[in-house]
Amino acid sequence: MSWQLKAMRVLLRHAVRHSLGRQRDSYAARAWFERGAWLNARGRPYRDFVPDSFALDGREIPALWTARPAPDAPFLLYFHGGGYVMGNPRTHAALGRYLSRKTGFQTCLPDYRLAPEHPFPAAFEDAVLVWRALAERGVAADQIALGGDSAGGGLALALLAHLCATDAPRPRCVFTFSPFTDLTLSGESITRNARSEILLPVRRLDQLKTRVLAGANPADPRISPLFGQFHGAPPALIQVARTEILLDDSRRMAEVLRRDGAEVTVQEWGNLPHVWQFFHGWLPEARTALTDAASFINSQFPPSLSSEN
Repeated sequence: MSWQLKAMRVLLRHAVRHSLGRQRDSYAARAWFERGAWLNARGRPYRDFVPDSFALDGREIPALWTARPAPDAPFLLYFHGGGYVMGNPRTHAALGRYLSRKTGFQTCLPDYRLAPEHPFPAAFEDAVLVWRALAERGVAADQIALGGDSAGGGLALALLAHLCATDAPRPRCVFTFSPFTDLTLSGESITRNARSEILLPVRRLDQLKTRVLAGANPADPRISPLFGQFHGAPPALIQVARTEILLDDSRRMAEVLRRDGAEVTVQEWGNLPHVWQFFHGWLPEARTALTDAASFINSQFPPSLSSEN
């Protein structure tokens, strides 16, 4: 354990987790998260990103790119985390930029709708729209490495389940960091790791579930991909910490993917916070994890494609 992690564990457990748990509503949580993201990134890297929008069927989803990829070049389609109630491409710009630097591929960060103003299935519908809009632009599915963290990881997997169920072209691979895959909250690690969890306030999960679902079925695979079908899914990488409450969301998700024939790599790390990769500017453990993720992504693309970027 690095000295940086030792210090951050104290800060997250005794300050950040309590602060997150005290946010009065989703709007306050969003502002709190964005301020924290600025501090984490030591600035606003998104100012150098390229804006875009995906329009289809009378709807439009904004997005940010690290830079526009060359035609036919591979790229990362990354859905940000935040429990479906907070976060945006700006909060995850530093992570997207780091992934682009490590892989050599550009990153696209869609700005999908958030609850409670837009409860389920809004985020899922936006993810599908972005995928369809990319296809309309002539982007081949196998140019895309699909990824996300926490709720964004769950959203990426929900999109993948939809593509598998409809026999649509799949991405080249999928990579997720501590994905939130089960809104029924049935994972035993939620209670087993309640004391060891460093970042997430366990007592707010039921409230989050209510805000996101607005009465919908929590076992719907469009929000809980753990209950989806993944026949024909591409190789997947899941990174998760053994001490976090969503550990079983990752372990059981890996079992489901393998059940349906997917090749799955699970990397379980030690006493780390939820989505520790977000803190790559501070934690050597985060940089190592993202280097591993980049190696996985690059390994899925032919050398001829990787060498062009």
